[in-house]
Amino acid sequence: MRSFSKKIMFAAITTAICSATMASSHREAPFITGNPKVDATDFYMFRSYESGRKDYVTLIANYNPLQDAYGGPNYFSLAPDALYEFHIDNTGDAVEDISFQFKFSNSLGNQGAGISLAINGKNIAVPLKNIGAVTSTDSSALNFKEAYSLTMMKGDRRTGSPSSVVKVSGGSKSFAKPYDNVGNKTFGKQSYADYAKTFIHNVTLSGCPQGAQSGRVFVGQRKESFAVNLGAIFDLVNLNPLGAVDGAKNELADKNITTLALEVPIACLTGGNANGIIGGWTSASLPQVRVLDPSPTFDQPAISGGAWTQVSRLGMPLVNEVVIGLPDKNLFNASEPKDDAQFANYVTNPTLPALLEVLFSVKAPTVANRPDLVAAFLTGLEGVNKNGSVSEMQRLNTKIAPTPKASQKNLGVAVGDNAGFPNGRRPGDDTVDVSLRVSMGVLCHLKLGLCEPKDAMSGTLAYTDGADQNAAQFDAVFPYLTTPVSGSK
Repeated sequence: MRSFSKKIMFAAITTAICSATMASSHREAPFITGNPKVDATDFYMFRSYESGRKDYVTLIANYNPLQDAYGGPNYFSLAPDALYEFHIDNTGDAVEDISFQFKFSNSLGNQGAGISLAINGKNIAVPLKNIGAVTSTDSSALNFKEAYSLTMMKGDRRTGSPSSVVKVSGGSKSFAKPYDNVGNKTFGKQSYADYAKTFIHNVTLSGCPQGAQSGRVFVGQRKESFAVNLGAIFDLVNLNPLGAVDGAKNELADKNITTLALEVPIACLTGGNANGIIGGWTSASLPQVRVLDPSPTFDQPAISGGAWTQVSRLGMPLVNEVVIGLPDKNLFNASEPKDDAQFANYVTNPTLPALLEVLFSVKAPTVANRPDLVAAFLTGLEGVNKNGSVSEMQRLNTKIAPTPKASQKNLGVAVGDNAGFPNGRRPGDDTVDVSLRVSMGVLCHLKLGLCEPKDAMSGTLAYTDGADQNAAQFDAVFPYLTTPVSGSK
């Protein structure tokens, strides 16, 4: 009977593992897999560690996962009928006080008419997005252009007070997005890195207080910033969770993503609160109604309307993948932090430690209601970034000084680097390894008063997926994420 029960439990566990990827938030819920343009993959929020920028916070959201660099001919634009947002809670009530809203537009080259070639006396539209070299000063051969507007909303994301974010130079409300890194022949006259840098825009945030209105924004393709041993995770966790870390095990190393990056003064984001703690998350929304056009055009493949409806949400990494149960994954993506009580059982009674216990004979923590996980994922840590709400979002204590890139520790708070995860999240923080160790009870061994060492007998083991993630893999300047993989050499 014991053997039979164990087999049933193992079957249930392996089914659960196969339904949840450790690839941060890539394809994490059934609905979002069919809508990659609005699939948030990672969210970062940290005090800027670029030299001279310590008074700023950098917000980064990645969308459109698992981009193969050679993904032509259409590559990886964002959705013009979607609304992409960053949300900031600076009052500790799990409700946004500030939102930054990105709205995209696409247009054909040749001033919207599209590039055509004279063939046998007729002007024939070309089938490609570029027909020649592209540089930051010459885009005449580019047949597809993306631009976006950025709005700062104070108060409720839909009914609050909006203000347009504008370029410092010229005051334009429209920002250009670079063409994806399709290959070296297209960008041979200028390195892609230099080309993309020209799309970092200095902006004025008029909705922020006087003296805290300068910022920077960048939207464009970047090299995938997440590292994970993805194939082994899917294959019933076919790895040694106590094994060696090896950079070759990162199976996302040849992928790209699309990054939305914004740098905002701390004094704007905190709203002058006393503790300097902010909460943050990203979301994407689509119109509630979409009707396919039977005679689609470039500008209108479908007709959309109705209220904005949230379809993607991401604050802390890995939550929807390995915490939220399969029946509630779509609901979690549609929900807001203020309503997270409905998901509390997934945190206080987590399944991941039980999976690891059965698969690898380690001991799952025995403490009831997991106050350590509640602190890490729902409230913040006492003395670090705890605020008033019980809700899932990233929390950042802006009074903790940033750690320079060369001194950052990829396990963050767990090893004494309080400027790192879960106090916000930097690109080099190894959130997979940290999340594994926190789920198995490492916080019970840190004298935080949350639980006792005896409650987590296997809590000090060095759990890892084997893929390397550290600050050295990233730039030391905005937007921090690196040049995307080229579509061809």
